[in-house]
Amino acid sequence: MSSAQAPEPQTPQPPPPARESDPPAGPQSEARLAGASRLRIFAVIGVVVLFAEIAALQYTMVASAARDISPSFPGVGANISWMVIIFGLVGGATTPLFGKMSDLWGKRRMMLVAGASFTVGTLVCALTGSWALFLVGRALEAVAITAPTVAYGLFRDILPRRYIPASIGVIATGLGMSALFAPLLGGWLLDHYSWRSLFWFMLIFVLVMLPLLVLVVPESPLRNDQRLDVAGALLLAVGVGLVLLYLSNGAGWGWGRPTAWAWLVGGLLLLVAFVLVERRSAQPIMDLALLFSPKVGLVLIAALFGSMVIGVQGYSIPYMLQTPSHAQLTHVVLGQVIAGSGGRVTSAMAPILHIGFNAPLAYGLGATLLGYGLHSAVFSGGTGMLSGGGGGEWSRKVGPRLPLIGAMATFTLSTVLYAFYSHSAWQYALFAVVFGIGFGAFYASAPNLIVEAVPAAQQGISAGMLGVVNSLATSVGTAVLTACLAANALKFKVTVPGVPASVTGGYYTVPNLYTDAGYREGLLVAAGAGVLGLAVAVAMRHGRTPATGGEASG
Repeated sequence: MSSAQAPEPQTPQPPPPARESDPPAGPQSEARLAGASRLRIFAVIGVVVLFAEIAALQYTMVASAARDISPSFPGVGANISWMVIIFGLVGGATTPLFGKMSDLWGKRRMMLVAGASFTVGTLVCALTGSWALFLVGRALEAVAITAPTVAYGLFRDILPRRYIPASIGVIATGLGMSALFAPLLGGWLLDHYSWRSLFWFMLIFVLVMLPLLVLVVPESPLRNDQRLDVAGALLLAVGVGLVLLYLSNGAGWGWGRPTAWAWLVGGLLLLVAFVLVERRSAQPIMDLALLFSPKVGLVLIAALFGSMVIGVQGYSIPYMLQTPSHAQLTHVVLGQVIAGSGGRVTSAMAPILHIGFNAPLAYGLGATLLGYGLHSAVFSGGTGMLSGGGGGEWSRKVGPRLPLIGAMATFTLSTVLYAFYSHSAWQYALFAVVFGIGFGAFYASAPNLIVEAVPAAQQGISAGMLGVVNSLATSVGTAVLTACLAANALKFKVTVPGVPASVTGGYYTVPNLYTDAGYREGLLVAAGAGVLGLAVAVAMRHGRTPATGGEASG
């Protein structure tokens, strides 16, 4: 036997990890645009982001036009608020369902379904003279709220990894259509045409975007091979809807009335039933262990507080800006006094009349919708647009936790500034910039934290749950502000020299106008939410490493 030893068998070595420049491998990689040119990648990002702006576009253009829409539906009165309520209600309820269906049946497909629903609903709103049909149209439009949620997963599935964090940051903040263009165009259309022109513009916009989505954007090849849990889906959707219904209408119904509480309690019971059913389901809508894990649960808690700030500011700042100035209000009230005096007070007596208010009014600029866009919306929206992409890129370099900390800090700062300072035009613009920085960083960090925490097969429903939390918290913030304002209504009294107070009467309430204290209380609640969100973000262990676009979470 030879003294030379036989060579030992070689252990097979695993292949080197694939790089994004390598040819795609496997069915889940076929649509990833790893080898595409930058122009192709940016075209896909641009089309998806513009399409996802549909819901924000309508909110900017339509929600602020309620006073112009109301006269077209006689007898509606205060129920005009349902044109906004039903949008948030249906959108909040359908967001987790569309997220789950995108995991099952394709993300681009579900975005197209949402776009088709928005198209039909917009056409109905533009043509109808029936209030009931108008609300049906608004409900159909509301499905578009799901588009950003689904877009997060689509980007995760098809973009090269290094583009995903920044692109996710841009989805919610947009490319300027809703933030910069819509306030100015909406104000101009209302000034020169009827409110229906807003819906005709949105219809044209979505009809342009639908074919672009088909032609430019590839479909995700990823599918979750399971059936849709119909029972769980219904429990989740109806439960979320009932809670949102209570939060949206509690101020009008009376927060403590048993008939109002029934909606809230019913919704919460259905959500508890959802958890119990899903624990027993062989194919649940979402892995509940993942939902309640620290990586996902803490993100949802932070999003809860951040969205409360957004809800308070989104409702209060347009009203504050469009509140008449003290001089304008005095003139309007004086006219009402003369008209309602039955001839006892004439315009000739105006110089000797004194109009007194129950509190100072420091917030009002008397701006129109166009003025609101010029003084505030373009600054918050424009800054948010830049901050969204920047926050996403920051997430890619240092992890999404630090952008979330920055978002909560600037949220808190902006609400404190709004609460304690009298407001001129330049102050509104400056405070809007501060808020915009936080807005963009928030919508860049929270979805990226979810992407880094969940497997690709659970991406759609996980982002859907984030959307539910955002919707609920925004409604909570709006409800808190409404309660603060209702307790601080603006009132006036008339003093006439030589006329006893028993004749002129005491204070009279000015409809739909509120004192500085009402806004300050609501804004301070929002600042408190910002502080709590900041504490959660600081304590968070997740998100401290650079974002990978979902690669780390599989």
